[in-house]
Amino acid sequence: MRPPEDAVAASTLTGQSLPVASDETVRRYTRHLLGRHRRAFAAVIAMHAVAAVAGLAGPFVLGGIVNGLTGEPTRWSIDQAALIFVAALALQTVFTRMSRLRAGIVGELVLSDLREDFLTRAVNLPTGVVERAGTGDLVSRTTTDIDRLTWAVRHAIPEISIAIVTAVLVLVALLVSAPTLALPWLLAVLPIWLSSRWYFARAPQSYRAESSTYAQVSASVAETVDAASTVELYRLEDARIGVTDSRIRRWVSWERYTLWLRCSWFPFIEMGYVLPLVGVLVWGGWQVSQGQITLGQLTTGLLLTQMLVEPVDLILMWYDELQVGQASLARLVGVRDVPDPETDPDLEPADDRLVVDDVRFGYRAGRDVLHGIDLDVAPGERLALVGPSGAGKSTLGRLMAGIYAPRTGSVEMGGAELARMPAESVRTQVALVNQEHHVFVGTVRDNLLLARPGADDTALVAALDAVDARPWFDELPEGLDTTVGQGGHALAPGQSQQLALARLVLADPHTLVLDEATSLLDPRAARHLERSLNAVLEGRTVIAIAHRLHTAHDADRIAVVEGGRVSELGTHDDLVAAGGAYAALWASWRDAD
Repeated sequence: MRPPEDAVAASTLTGQSLPVASDETVRRYTRHLLGRHRRAFAAVIAMHAVAAVAGLAGPFVLGGIVNGLTGEPTRWSIDQAALIFVAALALQTVFTRMSRLRAGIVGELVLSDLREDFLTRAVNLPTGVVERAGTGDLVSRTTTDIDRLTWAVRHAIPEISIAIVTAVLVLVALLVSAPTLALPWLLAVLPIWLSSRWYFARAPQSYRAESSTYAQVSASVAETVDAASTVELYRLEDARIGVTDSRIRRWVSWERYTLWLRCSWFPFIEMGYVLPLVGVLVWGGWQVSQGQITLGQLTTGLLLTQMLVEPVDLILMWYDELQVGQASLARLVGVRDVPDPETDPDLEPADDRLVVDDVRFGYRAGRDVLHGIDLDVAPGERLALVGPSGAGKSTLGRLMAGIYAPRTGSVEMGGAELARMPAESVRTQVALVNQEHHVFVGTVRDNLLLARPGADDTALVAALDAVDARPWFDELPEGLDTTVGQGGHALAPGQSQQLALARLVLADPHTLVLDEATSLLDPRAARHLERSLNAVLEGRTVIAIAHRLHTAHDADRIAVVEGGRVSELGTHDDLVAAGGAYAALWASWRDAD
């Protein structure tokens, strides 16, 4: 069976902005992660070493009993052997329990560090990178990949460590008790080594491709659900179903391929376990007949051979599980490979003037969506960006908010290029509020303090009052201490947007980019909210992006964006009098209103 035809595309994650870490990067990070808990791992291995040594008493005791039966065994010798066996079994039980308990704890600590490392890096990714990646890829990494890795960290790593210790000790015991009986294990080397080499040459990249295609499925579903109203409005149901079905088929094809790999590999592994047992019986039986070893040595050697099968099987089985975990780890560690933008921490704007100079920008190489845009926004000015859907208004707004860096040209605030300023510094100067919003799980106070951690309750309530949220806020059962978000008090879409706008009030930047920030409210409520915001926005620079042209009517100037270019720029009255694109939009909107 051959891998799916899109193997190269899937394995390289074509079309996804978030990278996948290389094998060397994964190994380096794994060593670093395990190094934080090396003492705990050493304790686990030491405890299981004691358990494994105690477990070796059984074969030696039984071998001694068999040898004793050829002479004149006494009741005391048999009782003594039984006592040693029971004591060793008890010791093995105690230390096995302790080692597995400690291994589970260490696994949870490692998993906790991994999650914190990923979250820390993810929330510090450049905003433009996150927007390009979309929700599907990032959500897939934080859910599916974390779940897969959880299984590997909790079980695979401790089990492999324990199995390696057990295998080494059992092999040493076999060499000590009857060195010649270790020779039949050479029969297992060929099928295990050849089949494993074939399997692991194909498995890692196949599991990565499987994870990446599953991420594409998640992205398709998430995008369709998020834009459900748009899909229904433009009757895109069949098209979206077709895209999702196509991605599911690619994912399933990789699932089948990895399953075929395992089904082809396992029979050879099982053969490798049977051959040594058969070899020990045949070879050991011949040696006993020739008087080269005793029957007790054969018994001990056969039991140790059987004992060696289990840890070897565990090593191979869990190593296979690690391939899945490694693929997920590569995707999680991949966010560390996203380069940080080159910034100058000492760069400070001289004033609040926002200048867009010959800006060109595209989401894909060779396909610009903005073409040579020039704008000069004075401090305190209100500029409205209007135009048809897809004209580039939101993209321009993101560049003016410092979310994206232009491909050519510059966006400067007071002579300082936004793309070269640290993100934290940019956010103190300019803020973006768009149609998207999020209510974090926690109290209303927690949600508001994200914008200004040191704000007191009076300031928080004042921010809610500024965005007209007091009517529903006053009805909350516990006020600022009311839990909202998933599992808490449900906020309507309009209320969630007001909460986001209240965070904007608290952040207090001097320049605001409002990308249809009131789109989830009905026109009358939106108009009322915007009027309420006027007092808050007084003296600030405001770039408003909206299809509701009453926003443009109230602006100082209006920029009409068409086809990625500013086709008209001027006041409302001037543009209406000019009879151009804006005048047509205004007449159409006024008649519809």
